Amino acid sequence: MSQVHARETAAITAPASEIYAVLADYAGAHQRILPRPYFTDMIIEEGGQGAGTVFSTSVKVLGVTSRFRMAVTEPAPGRTLRETDLASGLVTTFEVNPSADGRQAQVTISSEWAGKPGIGGWIDRLSTPRIMRSLYRKELRNLQDYLDQRPARPA
Repeated sequence: MSQVHARETAAITAPASEIYAVLADYAGAHQRILPRPYFTDMIIEEGGQGAGTVFSTSVKVLGVTSRFRMAVTEPAPGRTLRETDLASGLVTTFEVNPSADGRQAQVTISSEWAGKPGIGGWIDRLSTPRIMRSLYRKELRNLQDYLDQRPARPA
């Protein structure tokens, strides 16, 4: 079986530390940026803040609901979060790379999973990455909107 990849990147206007804080806050802010109605039923089983968090969620796309149970690690704390589905091995990574001026960062959401064999795998490799990139674009827009709607911080 071949690996299937989906990746989307956006410039987010906020300091990298604030962006990362939203992404790592699974018990609060992260849930607010997930694109609805696709992501539902996020339940925190352990932790809730960064590494050590375990959560379950459902993703419904094209009428098909998939259930995931994800374990979170931080390969590069403050910069990289990784969610691994405990059943399938699907991996979703969030990378936050600050800009030189510190006022924005490039945020990348990417996933990798084992493709299915046969014709189902061929269809999966053709359609699923495009769908996932669309969901990730929405999530990145939601992230920017969430950061824009926070109360202003004193200078």
